[in-house]
Order: sequence, then structure tokens, then C-alpha cells
Amino acid sequence: MASAAAARGTEPSWLSDRRRRAAEAAAQLPLPDSKTPGWEFTDLSGLDFERYELPAVDAAAAASPIPLFDALPEGLELACVDGQWRAHGGEAPGGALLLPLEEAIERIPSVVERNLGSIVAVDDPFVARNELAWRHGAVVYVPEGVRVSLPLVVRAGLCGEHLQLPWRTLIVLERGAQAEVFEEYLGPLGEAGEGVDALLNAVVEIVVGEGASLTYVCGQRLSERSWGFATQRARVARDGRLDWVVLGFGGANGKFRTETQLVGENAWARVTGAYAGRARQHLDFDTTQEHAAPHTTSDLAFRGILSDRATAVWRGMIRVDPGAQRTDAFQESRNLLLSRNAHADAIPGLEIEANDVRCTHAAAVAQIDREQLFYLRAHGVPEAAARRLVIEGFLQELVERFPEGEVHDTLSAALERRLVELLGS
Repeated sequence: MASAAAARGTEPSWLSDRRRRAAEAAAQLPLPDSKTPGWEFTDLSGLDFERYELPAVDAAAAASPIPLFDALPEGLELACVDGQWRAHGGEAPGGALLLPLEEAIERIPSVVERNLGSIVAVDDPFVARNELAWRHGAVVYVPEGVRVSLPLVVRAGLCGEHLQLPWRTLIVLERGAQAEVFEEYLGPLGEAGEGVDALLNAVVEIVVGEGASLTYVCGQRLSERSWGFATQRARVARDGRLDWVVLGFGGANGKFRTETQLVGENAWARVTGAYAGRARQHLDFDTTQEHAAPHTTSDLAFRGILSDRATAVWRGMIRVDPGAQRTDAFQESRNLLLSRNAHADAIPGLEIEANDVRCTHAAAVAQIDREQLFYLRAHGVPEAAARRLVIEGFLQELVERFPEGEVHDTLSAALERRLVELLGS
């Protein structure tokens, strides 16, 4: 497979060289199995990449799926459905850009060549396949010192039966820049078990420059018959700040990897994750907080709710490199099971190679607290309403990590809609 630009012979030589290396890697790197570290809980025996076709260049796109983040104020939007562009982004005040990746290669070639592939290496079968096959993607570029006041929104829809979307996102904030980026991967809405059988294979690279500040909210609501994979990695420079929100509601199976690397002193990252599964969905999240410089801080909190026979696994790692003294890192994963048939695994981990650090973790999997239900029912709250109040309180802790504003409201609204799907109105 090759990109549309490559087929026309218009790709720059540096990208064509990368495609060739990716083809070699893809041929040599097998897909993971149950013996592959990190994949013990996610069964890929039914995955066949060859079953899924890239959208035809001239194909008519399906109707645009309903957005997950539909209450944002007006901003710049870039949207692609089944390989067809619906919105092309543009330029924000101050010169910040939100562009299709193929357009960014022509408009800001040095930025793309310097940064694309600098964060995520082609040493993984999913990344190699993405690098080889991507036709579409998004670039967010915020020049030095520019502060973007409006939201930058990226929407990638996958609505066709047996289609695959190898999607690529590159976000670059230069020194002192500031922005809020909302990215979502969408499929057609439907009842549990409905939708299309499709495949998302995304790679996201985030570069946060010195003193820059990025809020990145990424959610997936794919069809609940689809495969969903994403390799997402951020690098935060000295005095940089990254506030990252991860939402996982759709998909039948797959894995999302979220990795932050703090490479400069006083770099800071906060990762907030929420997932909610039903029917026989399997949700898999793999997170890494890597501290590669002294005086860095990371804070990760995930919450999951599972109903019916849904399953989930969260595997987290705090890694402190040699010399990264005065690291302050925390991670936790808490899961609420709404059914006796639902199941969750929470696996925190530490790899510490410095001796002056503060690193802690916590994990829990539990049913709804019967004492809380009893208390509410004793005060006249009907059982269904009492269950909902307990669940809402469990998730509200995530929302309260943010002050009133766009991120707070977006996260709250997305969680509320997913609860309606799981519990009814």
C-alpha cells in the first residue's frame, strides 16, 4: 500500500524513503500474540489487516458521524470521513495552522520533515503499517510565542464496512506557544453490537517546546464492531506543560498506547483517562510516564466503568531515567463493574533508576458499593437513580481535575452521554 501522493509521484524523497523502510519493517514485524509482553490480555487472533481496504480516492464518503465533542465553541475544524475531507482547517490568528498532513508537507515542509517520526519510531508492527499506508492525517503547528484562543478540532470518521484508516497526527508547539486541541475518532452510532467492521490504526506525535502549554483531548467512539489501535507519544521540553485527556467508548477490540516523555527540567504532564464498555467490548490502555530530566512532574488518573460482559485492561508504567532526580510521579486506575460478568485488570508498574524521587501508584477494581446504595435508598432514592448517582460520583472525580471551562464541560458532557448509552435515560 502507498499514499495517494506517492501514487502520483509527488511525495518528497525523504517521505518516500521512510515508506520504503516502513515496508521492510512491516514485512519483518509480526503482529503481537498472547506471549508478547503487554499483549497478554488482548486477543488479536481474529485480526487480519489484509481484510480491510483503504478507501478509494474517488469514493463517496458516508454521512458524517455524530461528533463526540459537539458542544465546543466555534474554532478551526479539520474533518475527514472514509478518506474524504469535509473540513480543511486553516490558519488561526497569530499564524497557528491546522492542516491536512499532505497539505502541511507542501506548506511547512521543514516543520513536518523535522518532526514527523521524531517521537514515534518505526519499531512496532502497527507503527510500521501506519507509516507505510497513511494517506490522511492532521498537523497542528503553533509558532513561537503564539497563544491560540479558539479550539483546534480534528475529526476522523470511519464508517465504511471493511475499511481501514491509517491516520497520522502531528502536533508541534514551539517555545512559549499555547493551544487546546480536540481530536476524535468516530464511527456510526448504534446499539451495542451494531455498526461497521472497520479498522483504525492511528499514530499521534506531540512536541511541546520550552515553556509551551498544550491541552490535548483525544476521544474514540468507533463502531462497537471495529478494531481500534493508536500509538500516541508526547515529548515535553523544559518548563513545558501538557494536559492530556483520553476517552475510550467505542471499538470491539484493540489497544491505545499513551506515552509522555518529560525531557526538560520542570516539565509537567497530567493525563486523565476515562473509558466505558458494554456488551462484549474489550478496551485496552497502555500508559507510560517517562521522566528523563530532573525536577519533572507527572500525574495520571484513569477511571473505567464496565457493564454486561465487557472487559478492560489498563497497564501503567512510571519510568525514571538515570539522573532524573526530584521526580514527582503518581498514577492510579480505578474500575467500577456494573455487572458480575464484567472484568477489569489494572496493572501499575515502576522502573526507577534515580534515588531522590517520589513515585506512587494505586489500582482498584470493585462492584458498586452496597453501603452507598443502601444509604441513598434509605433516604428515599429509587434503586436505579441511586446506582446512577454512585456512578456519576465515581466519574465526577475526573471532571473535577479541571477548572470550569471548555475541557471541564467537554469531558462532563461526553461522560454523561456515554452513561445514557450504558444505563438508559
